[in-house]
Amino acid sequence: MKRREFITFLGSAAIWSPLIARAQPSKRRIVVLMPEREDDADGRLSLTAFEQGLAQLGWGNGSNLHIDFRWAIDNGDKVKAVVAELQANPPDVIVASTSQTVAALLRATPTVPLVFAAIYEPVAQGFVQSLAHPGGNATGFTAMEASIGAKWLQLLSEMAPSLARVAYMCNTNNPGPLQPYPAAETAGRDHRVTVALADVHDATDIETAMTKLAREPGGGLIVPPDGFLINHRKLIIELAARDRLPAIYGLASFAVQGGLASYGIKLTAQFSQAAVYVDRILRGEKPANLPVQEPTEYALVINLKAAKELGLNIPPSVLATANDVIE
Repeated sequence: MKRREFITFLGSAAIWSPLIARAQPSKRRIVVLMPEREDDADGRLSLTAFEQGLAQLGWGNGSNLHIDFRWAIDNGDKVKAVVAELQANPPDVIVASTSQTVAALLRATPTVPLVFAAIYEPVAQGFVQSLAHPGGNATGFTAMEASIGAKWLQLLSEMAPSLARVAYMCNTNNPGPLQPYPAAETAGRDHRVTVALADVHDATDIETAMTKLAREPGGGLIVPPDGFLINHRKLIIELAARDRLPAIYGLASFAVQGGLASYGIKLTAQFSQAAVYVDRILRGEKPANLPVQEPTEYALVINLKAAKELGLNIPPSVLATANDVIE
Protein backbone atom coordinates (compact mmCIF):
# COMPACT_ATOMS: atom_id res chain seq x y z
CA MET A 1 0.00 0.00 0.00
CA LYS A 2 1.35 3.45 -0.89
CA ARG A 3 2.12 5.86 1.96
CA ARG A 4 -0.63 8.35 0.91
CA GLU A 5 -3.23 5.56 0.65
CA PHE A 6 -2.15 4.21 4.05
CA ILE A 7 -2.61 7.60 5.73
CA THR A 8 -6.04 7.97 4.10
CA PHE A 9 -7.01 4.53 5.42
CA LEU A 10 -5.93 5.42 8.95
CA GLY A 11 -7.90 8.65 8.80
CA SER A 12 -11.01 6.83 7.66
CA ALA A 13 -10.63 4.26 10.44
CA ALA A 14 -10.29 7.01 13.02
CA ILE A 15 -13.48 8.63 11.77
CA TRP A 16 -15.53 5.44 11.55
CA SER A 17 -14.40 3.49 14.62
CA PRO A 18 -16.51 5.50 17.12
CA LEU A 19 -19.52 5.11 14.86
CA ILE A 20 -18.95 1.39 14.70
CA ALA A 21 -18.70 1.26 18.49
CA ARG A 22 -22.00 3.10 18.85
CA ALA A 23 -23.73 0.96 16.25
CA GLN A 24 -22.61 -2.23 17.99
CA PRO A 25 -22.93 -1.54 21.73
CA SER A 26 -21.66 -4.06 24.23
CA LYS A 27 -24.33 -6.28 25.72
CA ARG A 28 -25.86 -4.88 28.93
CA ARG A 29 -26.99 -7.11 31.80
CA ILE A 30 -30.21 -6.88 33.79
CA VAL A 31 -31.18 -9.16 36.64
CA VAL A 32 -34.92 -9.56 37.33
CA LEU A 33 -35.87 -11.06 40.68
CA MET A 34 -39.36 -12.56 40.72
CA PRO A 35 -41.14 -13.96 43.80
CA GLU A 36 -43.32 -16.26 41.67
CA ARG A 37 -42.27 -19.73 40.60
CA GLU A 38 -41.11 -20.08 37.01
CA ASP A 39 -44.30 -21.86 35.94
CA ASP A 40 -46.60 -19.22 37.45
CA ALA A 41 -48.89 -17.69 34.83
CA ASP A 42 -48.87 -14.21 36.42
CA GLY A 43 -45.09 -14.18 36.59
CA ARG A 44 -44.72 -15.22 32.95
CA LEU A 45 -47.20 -12.56 31.80
CA SER A 46 -45.33 -9.89 33.77
CA LEU A 47 -42.01 -10.81 32.24
CA THR A 48 -43.49 -11.01 28.76
CA ALA A 49 -44.79 -7.46 29.22
CA PHE A 50 -41.34 -6.41 30.46
CA GLU A 51 -39.49 -7.95 27.50
CA GLN A 52 -41.98 -6.53 25.01
CA GLY A 53 -41.59 -3.10 26.55
CA LEU A 54 -37.82 -3.28 26.21
CA ALA A 55 -38.06 -4.57 22.64
CA GLN A 56 -40.18 -1.56 21.67
CA LEU A 57 -37.37 0.63 23.01
CA GLY A 58 -34.65 -1.13 21.03
CA TRP A 59 -33.43 -3.71 23.53
CA GLY A 60 -33.39 -7.37 22.56
CA ASN A 61 -32.69 -10.14 25.05
CA GLY A 62 -29.76 -12.03 23.55
CA SER A 63 -28.69 -9.27 21.18
CA ASN A 64 -27.71 -6.03 22.92
CA LEU A 65 -29.11 -7.12 26.27
CA HIS A 66 -28.89 -10.12 28.58
CA ILE A 67 -31.79 -10.54 30.99
CA ASP A 68 -31.07 -12.89 33.87
CA PHE A 69 -34.38 -14.05 35.38
CA ARG A 70 -34.40 -15.44 38.91
CA TRP A 71 -37.58 -17.14 40.09
CA ALA A 72 -39.17 -17.97 43.46
CA ILE A 73 -37.21 -15.36 45.42
CA ASP A 74 -39.87 -15.45 48.11
CA ASN A 75 -38.16 -16.07 51.45
CA GLY A 76 -35.25 -14.78 53.51
CA ASP A 77 -32.76 -17.51 52.62
CA LYS A 78 -33.29 -17.11 48.87
CA VAL A 79 -33.11 -13.33 49.12
CA LYS A 80 -29.86 -13.54 51.09
CA ALA A 81 -28.26 -15.90 48.57
CA VAL A 82 -29.18 -13.93 45.46
CA VAL A 83 -28.21 -10.60 47.03
CA ALA A 84 -24.76 -11.95 47.94
CA GLU A 85 -24.32 -13.11 44.36
CA LEU A 86 -25.32 -9.73 42.94
CA GLN A 87 -23.04 -7.97 45.37
CA ALA A 88 -20.12 -9.99 44.00
CA ASN A 89 -21.15 -9.62 40.35
CA PRO A 90 -23.33 -6.51 39.98
CA PRO A 91 -25.41 -6.07 36.79
CA ASP A 92 -26.22 -2.79 35.06
CA VAL A 93 -29.75 -2.71 36.53
CA ILE A 94 -31.72 -4.84 38.99
CA VAL A 95 -35.51 -5.22 38.85
CA ALA A 96 -37.28 -6.51 41.97
CA SER A 97 -40.83 -6.73 43.27
CA THR A 98 -40.96 -7.54 46.97
CA SER A 99 -40.13 -5.27 49.91
CA GLN A 100 -37.98 -7.93 51.54
CA THR A 101 -35.82 -8.16 48.41
CA VAL A 102 -35.65 -4.40 47.82
CA ALA A 103 -34.59 -3.73 51.42
CA ALA A 104 -31.80 -6.31 51.21
CA LEU A 105 -30.59 -4.97 47.85
CA LEU A 106 -30.46 -1.38 49.08
CA ARG A 107 -28.26 -2.46 51.99
CA ALA A 108 -25.93 -4.66 49.94
CA THR A 109 -25.78 -2.94 46.53
CA PRO A 110 -26.24 0.80 47.21
CA THR A 111 -24.63 1.86 43.92
CA VAL A 112 -26.41 -0.50 41.52
CA PRO A 113 -29.51 1.05 39.86
CA LEU A 114 -32.66 -0.63 41.13
CA VAL A 115 -36.14 -0.47 39.59
CA PHE A 116 -38.90 -1.86 41.78
CA ALA A 117 -42.43 -2.85 40.81
CA ALA A 118 -45.54 -3.44 42.91
CA ILE A 119 -43.96 -2.12 46.12
CA TYR A 120 -46.04 -0.82 49.02
CA GLU A 121 -45.32 2.63 50.48
CA PRO A 122 -41.65 3.00 49.44
CA VAL A 123 -41.24 6.27 51.36
CA ALA A 124 -42.61 4.82 54.60
CA GLN A 125 -40.35 1.80 54.17
CA GLY A 126 -37.31 4.03 53.65
CA PHE A 127 -36.60 2.93 50.07
CA VAL A 128 -36.74 6.47 48.63
CA GLN A 129 -36.63 9.99 50.07
CA SER A 130 -39.85 11.01 48.33
CA LEU A 131 -41.96 9.91 45.39
CA ALA A 132 -41.04 12.97 43.34
CA HIS A 133 -37.34 12.85 44.20
CA PRO A 134 -36.21 9.32 45.12
CA GLY A 135 -32.71 10.57 45.84
CA GLY A 136 -30.81 7.27 45.82
CA ASN A 137 -30.15 4.30 43.57
CA ALA A 138 -33.77 3.07 43.56
CA THR A 139 -37.00 4.13 41.90
CA GLY A 140 -40.00 2.40 40.40
CA PHE A 141 -43.70 1.77 40.76
CA THR A 142 -45.90 1.36 43.81
CA ALA A 143 -48.43 -1.41 44.28
CA MET A 144 -51.04 0.65 46.08
CA GLU A 145 -51.46 3.03 48.98
CA ALA A 146 -51.80 1.62 52.47
CA SER A 147 -55.37 2.95 52.57
CA ILE A 148 -56.44 0.14 50.23
CA GLY A 149 -56.81 -2.04 53.33
CA ALA A 150 -60.00 -0.12 54.14
CA LYS A 151 -61.34 -0.72 50.62
CA TRP A 152 -60.73 -4.45 50.89
CA LEU A 153 -62.61 -4.59 54.19
CA GLN A 154 -65.48 -2.48 52.84
CA LEU A 155 -65.93 -4.65 49.72
CA LEU A 156 -65.78 -7.87 51.72
CA SER A 157 -68.37 -6.56 54.19
CA GLU A 158 -70.70 -5.56 51.37
CA MET A 159 -70.43 -8.96 49.69
CA ALA A 160 -70.74 -10.91 52.95
CA PRO A 161 -73.13 -8.98 55.28
CA SER A 162 -72.85 -11.57 58.07
CA LEU A 163 -69.11 -10.95 58.33
CA ALA A 164 -67.92 -10.70 61.95
CA ARG A 165 -64.22 -11.67 61.94
CA VAL A 166 -61.58 -11.22 59.26
CA ALA A 167 -58.09 -12.64 59.11
CA TYR A 168 -55.57 -10.44 57.31
CA MET A 169 -53.19 -13.05 55.94
CA CYS A 170 -49.57 -11.94 55.71
CA ASN A 171 -46.02 -13.22 55.87
CA THR A 172 -44.53 -10.60 58.18
CA ASN A 173 -40.98 -11.43 57.03
CA ASN A 174 -41.96 -9.38 53.98
CA PRO A 175 -42.98 -6.00 55.45
CA GLY A 176 -44.66 -4.60 52.34
CA PRO A 177 -47.99 -6.48 52.42
CA LEU A 178 -48.32 -5.57 56.08
CA GLN A 179 -48.66 -1.86 55.22
CA PRO A 180 -52.46 -1.89 54.50
CA TYR A 181 -53.26 -3.86 57.67
CA PRO A 182 -53.83 -0.86 60.00
CA ALA A 183 -56.31 0.67 57.53
CA ALA A 184 -58.19 -2.64 57.31
CA GLU A 185 -58.25 -2.89 61.10
CA THR A 186 -59.62 0.66 61.46
CA ALA A 187 -62.26 0.08 58.78
CA GLY A 188 -63.25 -3.11 60.56
CA ARG A 189 -64.29 -1.11 63.62
CA ASP A 190 -66.49 1.09 61.42
CA HIS A 191 -68.19 -2.03 60.00
CA ARG A 192 -68.30 -3.83 63.37
CA VAL A 193 -65.90 -6.46 62.13
CA THR A 194 -62.89 -7.67 64.08
CA VAL A 195 -59.75 -7.75 61.92
CA ALA A 196 -56.78 -9.76 63.17
CA LEU A 197 -53.38 -10.52 61.62
CA ALA A 198 -52.78 -14.10 60.50
CA ASP A 199 -48.97 -14.37 60.29
CA VAL A 200 -48.10 -17.27 57.97
CA HIS A 201 -44.71 -18.60 56.84
CA ASP A 202 -45.48 -21.96 55.24
CA ALA A 203 -48.35 -24.09 53.97
CA THR A 204 -49.02 -25.52 57.42
CA ASP A 205 -49.43 -22.02 58.86
CA ILE A 206 -51.92 -21.17 56.12
CA GLU A 207 -54.05 -24.24 56.78
CA THR A 208 -53.92 -23.73 60.54
CA ALA A 209 -54.99 -20.08 60.26
CA MET A 210 -57.91 -20.83 57.97
CA THR A 211 -59.10 -23.82 59.98
CA LYS A 212 -59.08 -21.66 63.11
CA LEU A 213 -61.00 -18.91 61.31
CA ALA A 214 -63.67 -21.35 60.13
CA ARG A 215 -64.45 -22.74 63.61
CA GLU A 216 -67.01 -19.99 64.21
CA PRO A 217 -69.49 -18.40 61.79
CA GLY A 218 -68.89 -15.00 60.25
CA GLY A 219 -65.27 -15.54 59.25
CA GLY A 220 -63.65 -13.87 56.23
CA LEU A 221 -60.23 -13.38 54.70
CA ILE A 222 -58.09 -10.61 53.19
CA VAL A 223 -55.11 -11.73 51.12
CA PRO A 224 -52.86 -8.86 49.95
CA PRO A 225 -50.43 -9.21 47.03
CA ASP A 226 -47.34 -11.03 48.27
CA GLY A 227 -44.89 -13.37 46.55
CA PHE A 228 -45.18 -16.02 49.24
CA LEU A 229 -48.98 -15.98 49.11
CA ILE A 230 -48.96 -16.05 45.29
CA ASN A 231 -46.93 -19.25 45.43
CA HIS A 232 -49.61 -20.73 47.72
CA ARG A 233 -52.53 -19.32 45.72
CA LYS A 234 -54.07 -22.69 44.83
CA LEU A 235 -53.99 -23.86 48.45
CA ILE A 236 -55.55 -20.64 49.78
CA ILE A 237 -58.38 -20.69 47.23
CA GLU A 238 -59.13 -24.36 47.89
CA LEU A 239 -59.16 -23.92 51.68
CA ALA A 240 -61.40 -20.84 51.44
CA ALA A 241 -63.88 -22.88 49.38
CA ARG A 242 -63.63 -25.88 51.71
CA ASP A 243 -64.19 -23.80 54.84
CA ARG A 244 -66.78 -21.53 53.15
CA LEU A 245 -64.79 -18.40 53.90
CA PRO A 246 -65.51 -15.30 51.77
CA ALA A 247 -62.20 -13.77 50.76
CA ILE A 248 -60.97 -10.75 48.87
CA TYR A 249 -57.57 -10.79 47.20
CA GLY A 250 -55.21 -8.12 45.96
CA LEU A 251 -54.51 -9.81 42.62
CA ALA A 252 -56.99 -10.70 39.87
CA SER A 253 -55.48 -14.16 39.31
CA PHE A 254 -56.94 -15.32 42.65
CA ALA A 255 -60.49 -14.47 41.51
CA VAL A 256 -59.88 -15.88 38.02
CA GLN A 257 -58.73 -19.16 39.52
CA GLY A 258 -61.73 -19.55 41.83
CA GLY A 259 -61.53 -16.95 44.60
CA LEU A 260 -64.53 -14.79 45.47
CA ALA A 261 -63.18 -11.37 44.45
CA SER A 262 -60.09 -9.27 43.91
CA TYR A 263 -59.33 -5.57 43.99
CA GLY A 264 -55.95 -4.20 42.95
CA ILE A 265 -53.51 -3.30 40.22
CA LYS A 266 -52.50 -5.06 37.01
CA LEU A 267 -48.98 -6.42 37.42
CA THR A 268 -48.36 -6.50 33.67
CA ALA A 269 -48.85 -2.73 33.48
CA GLN A 270 -46.22 -2.20 36.17
CA PHE A 271 -43.66 -4.33 34.34
CA SER A 272 -44.32 -2.55 31.06
CA GLN A 273 -43.59 0.71 32.87
CA ALA A 274 -40.52 -0.79 34.53
CA ALA A 275 -39.11 -1.48 31.06
CA VAL A 276 -39.28 2.25 30.29
CA TYR A 277 -37.31 3.11 33.44
CA VAL A 278 -34.73 0.41 32.72
CA ASP A 279 -34.27 1.86 29.23
CA ARG A 280 -33.78 5.37 30.60
CA ILE A 281 -31.22 4.15 33.13
CA LEU A 282 -29.30 2.16 30.53
CA ARG A 283 -29.14 5.33 28.45
CA GLY A 284 -27.60 7.31 31.29
CA GLU A 285 -30.35 8.68 33.54
CA LYS A 286 -30.11 8.25 37.31
CA PRO A 287 -32.77 6.53 39.44
CA ALA A 288 -32.50 9.45 41.87
CA ASN A 289 -34.05 11.70 39.23
CA LEU A 290 -36.83 9.38 38.05
CA PRO A 291 -39.98 9.90 40.15
CA VAL A 292 -41.69 6.93 41.73
CA GLN A 293 -45.04 6.43 40.00
CA GLU A 294 -48.27 5.37 41.65
CA PRO A 295 -50.99 3.30 39.96
CA THR A 296 -53.78 5.26 38.36
CA GLU A 297 -56.22 2.38 37.88
CA TYR A 298 -57.55 -0.39 40.09
CA ALA A 299 -59.68 -3.31 38.96
CA LEU A 300 -62.45 -5.13 40.82
CA VAL A 301 -63.03 -8.72 39.70
CA ILE A 302 -65.93 -10.76 41.08
CA ASN A 303 -66.38 -14.50 40.64
CA LEU A 304 -70.14 -15.19 40.72
CA LYS A 305 -69.59 -18.94 40.66
CA ALA A 306 -67.57 -18.72 43.86
CA ALA A 307 -70.20 -16.41 45.38
CA LYS A 308 -72.94 -18.94 44.60
CA GLU A 309 -70.96 -21.75 46.20
CA LEU A 310 -70.56 -19.62 49.32
CA GLY A 311 -74.29 -18.80 49.35
CA LEU A 312 -73.69 -15.10 48.77
CA ASN A 313 -75.80 -12.70 46.72
CA ILE A 314 -73.52 -9.94 45.51
CA PRO A 315 -75.33 -6.57 45.81
CA PRO A 316 -76.11 -4.86 42.48
CA SER A 317 -74.26 -1.78 43.71
CA VAL A 318 -71.05 -3.82 44.00
CA LEU A 319 -71.56 -5.62 40.69
CA ALA A 320 -72.06 -2.28 38.97
CA THR A 321 -68.55 -1.18 39.96
CA ALA A 322 -66.84 -4.42 38.86
CA ASN A 323 -64.40 -4.28 35.96
CA ASP A 324 -64.86 -7.99 35.29
CA VAL A 325 -67.53 -10.46 36.40
CA ILE A 326 -66.81 -14.16 36.09
CA GLU A 327 -70.01 -16.14 35.59
